Amino acid sequence: MTDTSADLVILGGGSGGYACAFRAAELGLSVILVEKDKVGGTCLHRGCIPTKALLHAAEVADNAREGDRFGVKSSLEGIDIQGVNSYKDGVVSGLYKGLQGLFKANKVTVVEGTGSFVGPNTVEVDGTRYTGKHVVLATGSYARSLPGLEIGGRIITSDQALNLDYVPSKVVVLGGGVIGVEFASVWRSFGAEVTIVEALPRLVPAEDEWASKQLERAFRKRGIKFKTGVRFTGATQDDTGVVVSLESGESLEADLLLVAVGRGPNSAGHGYEEAGLKLDRGFVLTDERLRTNLPGVYAVGDLVPGLQLAHRGFQQGIFIAEDIAGQNPKVIDEAGIPRVTYCNPEVASVGLTEAQAKEKYGSVETLVYALSGNGKSQILKTSGGVKLVKSPDGPVVGITLVGERVGELIGEAQLIYSWEATPEDVAPLVHAHPTQNESLGEAFLALAGKPLHVHG
Repeated sequence: MTDTSADLVILGGGSGGYACAFRAAELGLSVILVEKDKVGGTCLHRGCIPTKALLHAAEVADNAREGDRFGVKSSLEGIDIQGVNSYKDGVVSGLYKGLQGLFKANKVTVVEGTGSFVGPNTVEVDGTRYTGKHVVLATGSYARSLPGLEIGGRIITSDQALNLDYVPSKVVVLGGGVIGVEFASVWRSFGAEVTIVEALPRLVPAEDEWASKQLERAFRKRGIKFKTGVRFTGATQDDTGVVVSLESGESLEADLLLVAVGRGPNSAGHGYEEAGLKLDRGFVLTDERLRTNLPGVYAVGDLVPGLQLAHRGFQQGIFIAEDIAGQNPKVIDEAGIPRVTYCNPEVASVGLTEAQAKEKYGSVETLVYALSGNGKSQILKTSGGVKLVKSPDGPVVGITLVGERVGELIGEAQLIYSWEATPEDVAPLVHAHPTQNESLGEAFLALAGKPLHVHG
């Protein structure tokens, strides 16, 4: 066996892996990155980027269909799914080329192949061993299914849903979390009948209960059906369709069943357990500085328990590179990581939900500012609002937004949360008019005791 060494060997080239590689290279470290597929990982090729391209195509379809609302004579002739896929793939391809160029510019050595961690500081690929002073495990996640539910044919995950060459006329979506509601939103805009099945009592159950109610109301108006608090018991398929059985005794017929029950850690088959890494239900356990139980070995992104978000992995990758380089970066506050669900309407949040804040502080103050009081939101004809959760005699600890395009507002919300700002800190800031951004300003004015427009 040949032996190749570097300061840092990274297993996996997704958001966490490549961010770690680039930052480490900037800091003068030599880097070898092992990737079995394409650099960019799930986010670029099978996740964030292609799904958001579909969601934008869905928005264009809705705009064409609803032109009359704005005095514009337009109609939707139909969906050219080949054209949609070409647009989506073009976005992914352009970003992929750019990323490949960054690997060359940063002089990061990319090894193509399936790597195994053979410990204590070595990754093996096709018989070649790559040894690092430090090793970063960044193998990401996969689309989960449920026990006894086999993926294939008309039973698909988001991986297959992204590459469909037709628009289904009737779909059942199993799971009302982020992935489930985003695909439900796309297919409804494309003209499909959609039913979401969620075992928990509400859609987007990880979000503030207020946000779930807002989204459910909007989905009802859009004709998206959903059944919450009901468990799935089985599915059968044939050449004509799929039948989904529920615990309630009800059966649902559809062209497709999308299984969107979350993502699991991609840890099997990489030698982690054999090398002595501590795992919990497949996740690699780390301390707050992302160090595993093995010296010099870090783990990053979806592989580590917590929010499965590309930007979380990205920031963790930068953190690890700076930690290894001796820069002693500040520990990442998980609650300060912004979360956006890009369905129509969007749901965006940062910090704690009201329930989490009550658990932490006992009592909290909340305020909801409705987008009906916001000029730009009325121009866009979107409803929703801003919800603030304030700690007793202290800063705002949670911000949740619901409405079209509100994901673009999460940047300011994140700064407010991260800087532990009080309503009195934010109220004097000038927000441009007319923007949806004003809704944040108005909410903070109201929480500071000086509401200028209706809130509720």
